[in-house]
Amino acid sequence: HETMRCNTRMEKNMKHITTQNFRILCDFMDVRRFMIEIYERDWRNGVPAPFLEYALSSTWMNTSYTHRWRIWREGEKIAAFVFHENPVSDVYISLRPGCEELAEELVSYAASDMPKRNGKNKLVLFEGQSAIMEAAGRAGYVRTGGYNERGFDFDRPLDYPLPEGFRFVEPEKLDPAKIEECCWKGFDHEQEEGPWDGTCESALRLMASPHATLSRAVAIENERREYVCFAGMWWTPENHLAYMEPLCTVPQYRRKGLAAAALSELYRRMKPLGATHMTGGGNPFYEKIGFESCIGWTFWEKPEL
Repeated sequence: HETMRCNTRMEKNMKHITTQNFRILCDFMDVRRFMIEIYERDWRNGVPAPFLEYALSSTWMNTSYTHRWRIWREGEKIAAFVFHENPVSDVYISLRPGCEELAEELVSYAASDMPKRNGKNKLVLFEGQSAIMEAAGRAGYVRTGGYNERGFDFDRPLDYPLPEGFRFVEPEKLDPAKIEECCWKGFDHEQEEGPWDGTCESALRLMASPHATLSRAVAIENERREYVCFAGMWWTPENHLAYMEPLCTVPQYRRKGLAAAALSELYRRMKPLGATHMTGGGNPFYEKIGFESCIGWTFWEKPEL
């Protein structure tokens, strides 16, 4: 396919642009650097670097189509990147400021060459990605939904107490198997798929990520030393970003204040390192404990003919 060729060349408003398809074994670090360089707290240029690394390091991520991801370069610098997350039909676009003239081509590539489900895919764009949204509209996409993600500004305190009968696990003593069991139950897999099988490959895979910062993660255990709440952390000092992922609580321990206590502990650990803000999620829980809307997710799809 014409658009699947590597190392094609073109001129865009006097800029010399080259393109290549993503090579999972050698391009990740360049893409990560690009995401760090263009990062804004409202994700107006695309997702932060830990978003992609967490996905690539997780067993839930389908990496069968990463060869379809595409990089646009201006000289040595990456100008744009098109990729998917989960499901593979959800397409994301990261674009360096000043390269907006590429928007139409990025959307065109997403529509023609990125994976689809039932013949369709969805663009996941963020408020502020106006050039891409406009190009998507011209290409026949319409906005079909979205939500606001909450984040926490470290200019304010976050100080929810740990409930009685529980304790924080010392970071150097974190147990991958207990993390895995907690996440299996905490994300309701036990109810939907049966008991945890005793393996810890998912946790070990995440821990092996080049920029994983497990020493900053928070686990809470009960009196029987079972992990009942876990909050991961991908510290990104270049952006002063405390990227929190994942967060879960075992079902029978929910609504006891454990998640709020875990996030408060992350705040206490990360602020002295220079973190200025922490990611959260779309669940109303975050707003209840003081997180504020800061990232507008929008979804774009082509209507049925």
